[in-house]
Parts: sequence; C-alpha cells; structure tokens
Amino acid sequence: MRERIGVYPGTFDPVTNGHLDIISRAARLLDRLVIGVARNIGKSPLFPVDERVDLVRCECAPIGERLGTRIEVVSFDTLLMDFARANGAAVIVRGLRAVSDFDYEFQMAGMNYRLNPGIETVFLMASEHHQFISSRFVKEIAELGGDISSFVPALTLERTTARVRANKGDK
Repeated sequence: MRERIGVYPGTFDPVTNGHLDIISRAARLLDRLVIGVARNIGKSPLFPVDERVDLVRCECAPIGERLGTRIEVVSFDTLLMDFARANGAAVIVRGLRAVSDFDYEFQMAGMNYRLNPGIETVFLMASEHHQFISSRFVKEIAELGGDISSFVPALTLERTTARVRANKGDK
C-alpha cells in the first residue's frame, strides 16, 4: 500500500494552538506530514524562518510521537505545488477558520489544481476553540502587551514574549 503523504504549508509566525489542532487532525489521516514553513518575507515575520522551523518542530514532536505519524518540518520558498511534488505529497492540507478564509482558499485550491491535478487540497475546519486564532492577531496582542497564553503553546509563548521584548528594546 502506498504511503499517504500530505503537506501543510504556512508561515507559522508564530505557530498557534490553531495550527497544532490542524496538524493533529491531519496527522491522524496521513502516514507522513510535511509541514512547509514559507519564507514569505513580504509578511514582515516576527521570527526568522530557521527559528520558525525550530519552533514548529519542537511543538509538533509530541503530536507525531503520540499518533505514530512521521512529521517533518522544513522551510520552502518555491511554488507550493513544486514543494508538494518534491516531497511526494498527494494532499495539501489547509485549515479553515471562518467563511472569510473560504474564498481565498477556494481560489488557491483551483489554481493549484490547474498546476497539478494529481495533488488534492483537503480542508480541515478549525475546532470551535481555535476558529478565531490567527498568527497576525497573536503578534498584535503580544506587541501591545496582552496575554497570548491561551493562543499559543508554552515554548512559543516564551519565545514570542522574549522576541517582542527584545524588539521593543531595539526601538
């Protein structure tokens, strides 16, 4: 039987409990999940890509161990379909939080299908506890001194708080 391989792309700046929810649910469906951390400097990331990869890897390790799914975390700066093909993926996993996500994701899925009809896009709805969480909001709350502890896992909380503090010291 062929190994079921999926790719879950994102900037993960920072990785949130919502991301981990989607990763856990996707890992139950796949034999191997490749989490692609997009370089995407156009989004003005809080963390450099290597640190984002490290954070995602650390936060996801327990999920892979618990579920017996091989989870790999790597950065990429190519077309998503090229990244998926290079990793042998037959599935791209995307999380949906709200109706507002659907329009963008629907268009992206259509474009990706045109680029490679052999790779399917699978949408997983965020659980009700995580539907409102976005990395952008987490960064904004942290930068304004708010409590982000219910939105991110412990290591990410520690590093995000330290990074925000360091950035404020630079100014």
